[in-house]
Amino acid sequence: MKRLFSGALLTMVAASSMLVACSSNNTATPSTTPGGASTAPSAAPQEKVKLTMGSWRTEDSEAYAKIIAEFKKTNPNIDIEFKPIKNTEYNTALNTGLQSGNGPDIIHLRPYAAGAALADAGYLEPLTSVKGMDVFSKDTLLAATGTDGKVYGVPTVFSSTQVFYNKKIFQKYNLTEPKTWDELLKTADTLKKNKVTPFAFGSKEGWILSLTQGTLAPSVYGTDFIKKILAGEANFKSPEYVSSIKMLKDMTPYFPDNYVGIGMDDMRNMFVSEQAAMMVMGDWEYAVMKKTNPDLQMDVFPVPPMKADGKATVTTWVDGSFSVNAKSAHKAEALKFMEFLTTKEFGALAVNELQKPSTIPGVAAKDPLVAKIAKNADTISTPYASVVYFNAGNPTTKSTLENSIQGMYLNKLTPEQVTEEVQKSADTWFKPKK
Repeated sequence: MKRLFSGALLTMVAASSMLVACSSNNTATPSTTPGGASTAPSAAPQEKVKLTMGSWRTEDSEAYAKIIAEFKKTNPNIDIEFKPIKNTEYNTALNTGLQSGNGPDIIHLRPYAAGAALADAGYLEPLTSVKGMDVFSKDTLLAATGTDGKVYGVPTVFSSTQVFYNKKIFQKYNLTEPKTWDELLKTADTLKKNKVTPFAFGSKEGWILSLTQGTLAPSVYGTDFIKKILAGEANFKSPEYVSSIKMLKDMTPYFPDNYVGIGMDDMRNMFVSEQAAMMVMGDWEYAVMKKTNPDLQMDVFPVPPMKADGKATVTTWVDGSFSVNAKSAHKAEALKFMEFLTTKEFGALAVNELQKPSTIPGVAAKDPLVAKIAKNADTISTPYASVVYFNAGNPTTKSTLENSIQGMYLNKLTPEQVTEEVQKSADTWFKPKK
């Protein structure tokens, strides 16, 4: 799919072959009846096993209940308990559990560098024996590949970010989907004049800031600029990147009052309650918002370009894979679930219950908006650079960007100082491929 990109942060090589998973062969010695006739033994009932599944997707509990129920149709002896943790607390809780020798049997793996770090630390079971892994492209598998070249997770869904908008509010003020950046700003001006908050936005949670920058920045520096950074032909202090940070600062008149204290829950509430007309956000929020307000009339549009010859874009990446805890007491059963995740049955559930593009080829969405999101991701995508390429370092360059933008919105840093901090972080670990 066009949304995927090779040449990720870590030099990874997908496993050269995928072997069929081994299964236990339970046999018994035939018994003999009193009359001497041999009878075939009755199959011994399989022992019930309960697995735990960790995740940061608290919003997806109902969807995973349906996914697990589908899995149990062919694996009735395996129970799976979906135990999500708030997304901002998940990484810490997972690392603490794994370091103590515990953790869930099935792990929802953060993509790219974060997942590779857990694999490199020995916490994950390689999936080289899982049947069906050959359905994924090498680029897709990069999201869950360790530095040893082995694959440690089954990629489940793609994510993309774009601009959600309220169709009813747009119609009320005779607004249409903007095709240029100037049109977007004029739209925001019209909304503000009519006392409608243009963008549901907050800088309280850092991940929102890197996501917003990653979504909007290609409109400023184009789709090829990040390739220049990767090749050493530019860096984070280059004028193009500085301009992308200035753009974030320039948008503050269109944000809610007291936006520095607003987090994701507040942003969502503003949008679904129709207090705000637009929101830069990932496609995963669609299902959540539709459930929160079934009457909400929403749609999406790609980020329009600033330059006349520019292209509209959405930002994409593989958002999470499922892996197996290397210390699970029930690895064989957990690996059966990994195999299920490679099937079109799961792919159909993912696209229609999670309302996100599936990683399984040939699976179409029933929902027209999900289909639109998937089409944009296939045709006009650019990679989420902070996740795919710059999520390493200690602290990571991604988190440095987030903290620095927060500082900018608190008027403690200038856009130039933000980019200086980001470059300092990258210099500690990133080596361009010249």
